[in-house]
Amino acid sequence: MMKLTTVIALLCFATLSQAEDLPAQPTAFSSVQPGPAIPPSWTLNILPNVPHATRFDLVSDENQTTVLRAVSEAAAATLSHKLHADTLVSPWLAWRWKVSRILDSADLEQQKGDDYAARIYVLFDYPVEKLPFADRVKISLGRSLYGQELPAAALCYVWDNRHPTGSDAWSAYTDRVRMIVLESGPQYVGTWRSELRDVAADFRAAFGEEAPPIIGIALAADTDNTSENVTAWFGDVGLQRATQTRR
Repeated sequence: MMKLTTVIALLCFATLSQAEDLPAQPTAFSSVQPGPAIPPSWTLNILPNVPHATRFDLVSDENQTTVLRAVSEAAAATLSHKLHADTLVSPWLAWRWKVSRILDSADLEQQKGDDYAARIYVLFDYPVEKLPFADRVKISLGRSLYGQELPAAALCYVWDNRHPTGSDAWSAYTDRVRMIVLESGPQYVGTWRSELRDVAADFRAAFGEEAPPIIGIALAADTDNTSENVTAWFGDVGLQRATQTRR
C-alpha cells in the first residue's frame, strides 16, 4: 500500500454522481481574512499514525494578500478541496508557492525519504475498472481500510531538494501517483514562485491516455520521514482555460 500521507491526501473526494454539487474551482485564500480559520470548503486530513500534524493557517504575504501557511515540524497532514472540473475545458492549473528551506535528507526515489518542502496533488476521477487486476485489488483494499473513495490516479507537483526541475517519476509507494519536480534546490528558497501546468498533458504523459475530470486538489508540506522542519506558503490555486494561461 501507498504511504499513508498519500492515502490521506487522496481521501474525501466525491464521485461523478455528485459532480453537480461540487464547485469547479477551489476557494481562494485571498477571498478571506488572515487567521487560524481555514475556509470550510478546505478539509484538514490528519494522519492517525503520525504523532505531529502539519499546521495550516492563513497569513498576509508581502503584498498584504491572504495566503495559506503550512508549518511542518517532523509532521505530515494535507489540506484538500473537493471540486469537479472538466480537463477538456480547464486543463491548466496555476498557483504560487514559497518555502523556508529545502529538506536535506528527502529523496523521492526512496520510501524513507518521501518528504517535500511543499507539494500539490491533482486528483482524477479515473475508473477503477480500467486498472490492471493487481491495482484494482490495491485500490479496493485501500477503500475497505479507510472507508472512503480513493481516486485511482493522481499527479503530485513537488518542491524537491535534489532532482532537477522537470524530473518525474512514480511515487515510491504507488504507480498511481506521478511525481513531477517543479522547483528544486536552494536557489529560490524564500522567494514566491509562480507555476502553470497543463495537467491534461501531464496526465497523458504519465498514464498514456486522456485525462478524466479533476475531482480534487490537496496541498501539503510533510517532514514525518526525515524529521526535519519547514514552512511553506501557498497562494490561490485555480484552474484555467487554455485562453487564460498567460501569467
